Amino acid sequence: MKGFSNRLNQIEEYYFSQKLKEVKKLQKEGKPVINMGIGSPDLPPHSSVIEALCHTAWDKNSHGYQNYQGVPELRKAFSDFYLKYYEVRLNPEDEILPLIGSKEGILHVSMAFLNEGDHVLIPDPGYPTYSSVSKMLDIKPIYYKLSEKNNWYPDFEELKSLDLSKVKMMWMNYPHMPTGAKATMALFENSVNFAKNHGILLVNDNPYSFILEENPKSIFQVAGAKEIAIELNSLSKTANMAGWRVGCVTGNSAFIQAITKIKSNVDSGMFLGIQNAAIAALKLDKDWYHNLNKVYQERRDLLWEFAGKLNLVFSKDSTGMFIWAKLPPGINSRDFVDRLLYENNIFLTPGDIFGQQGEGWVRLSLCVKNEDIIKAINRI
Repeated sequence: MKGFSNRLNQIEEYYFSQKLKEVKKLQKEGKPVINMGIGSPDLPPHSSVIEALCHTAWDKNSHGYQNYQGVPELRKAFSDFYLKYYEVRLNPEDEILPLIGSKEGILHVSMAFLNEGDHVLIPDPGYPTYSSVSKMLDIKPIYYKLSEKNNWYPDFEELKSLDLSKVKMMWMNYPHMPTGAKATMALFENSVNFAKNHGILLVNDNPYSFILEENPKSIFQVAGAKEIAIELNSLSKTANMAGWRVGCVTGNSAFIQAITKIKSNVDSGMFLGIQNAAIAALKLDKDWYHNLNKVYQERRDLLWEFAGKLNLVFSKDSTGMFIWAKLPPGINSRDFVDRLLYENNIFLTPGDIFGQQGEGWVRLSLCVKNEDIIKAINRI
């Protein structure tokens, strides 16, 4: 055995993969740890979703390999979903590619458009996978700072001052994770204009647009965005299907064809039962989202109370599945998280795992039952 690949030197084991081992160890030792760190929905999918899976699973003809592009009915369901909720028209034949979770799409998109040595713009703070995938592929991450004073939006004047000659792609993610900054049409318009002016592919990662948001938005609501943009979407949060691994990438036919070349060499399609379940989820009406958000609103109110007990500062003008809270001055994010874990048996996410701009912040998840949040409040 002549050793491991050099790319392992560029990345570390995902923070949650490491930390959850520690949390589970404490729980096995009898510690009543309340996990407020992970954005994994604890609520079940709609009954029609589960019924669609079960019905398909009992069909003896459902267990073979599936089309790499997903069944036509699933692509049509994604198309109808975009039209109904975003007022965006996507051709189900060649502008939608279902994914086994949108996380894999980050890798597929990067492999389809970037070469070794290319530069890619990555938000700081932002989803760590943008950075780790880039490093695995020997692509240079260029981190652009998001700041509280700018409402966690890109500073396009600052971006224009950078050397963009090798920048080929830009990741963005609104509604934003971890900060909860809302998507706005002005933000999307400015982003599309910036990308067009500099010949940069713009990729918007959009899994949170229905969580505590009355008017979900898509990058494709901007005229001409398809010329330069791609959007990832997911059923993990909108339909409580995180473990089912269902998402999609959308864009013009040339972009989708390029990504399909990569994807078709990586997996052999999604189980038909999960595809039919996804179709059922995409057909859910507005009552589903209203009821889901009612639960999250109650939890958010309690978490605001919890954060106040810890003297954390946060904005109530935010959306998505998390609360982004500032620590008192001089307190290190990981030190704070570890002290809370070992003294109070409560786990939060340290902000620095999302980038340098996240130091001094922590993230709280809404995927925690009311009674557990109340227990956490009482512990503090």
